[in-house]
Amino acid sequence: MVFYDPTGERYGLPTYPFKLAPDGLLTRRQLRARQLRPGGQDPAAQLMWRRGKRVAYLYRLDLARPKRTATAAQRAAIDKALTARRTCPDCGQVKSYYIPRRTGACLDCTSGGAR
Repeated sequence: MVFYDPTGERYGLPTYPFKLAPDGLLTRRQLRARQLRPGGQDPAAQLMWRRGKRVAYLYRLDLARPKRTATAAQRAAIDKALTARRTCPDCGQVKSYYIPRRTGACLDCTSGGAR
């Protein structure tokens, strides 16, 4: 196996081929699916595939921490920012889609010749 280096001598970190990571080591995406985050720990190992062009870091499950949730003020700020992205600066209407940055106006104002 090309990418099998459990001691880390060849790649600096213990390295495993795609889909052959040992139990207790998860990628960020796998941690997120379990409502966890790495919690400041350094990668414990890595997965490699596609001739070494693709790498995914692995983190220890026992050191993972619960995901943080946004506060009410943070959620309000996010809602305000997303509403601003849907508000047309020309007609002032809030659309169901994000205003295209390329045109800077809603589709009605852009196709209506307002710009």
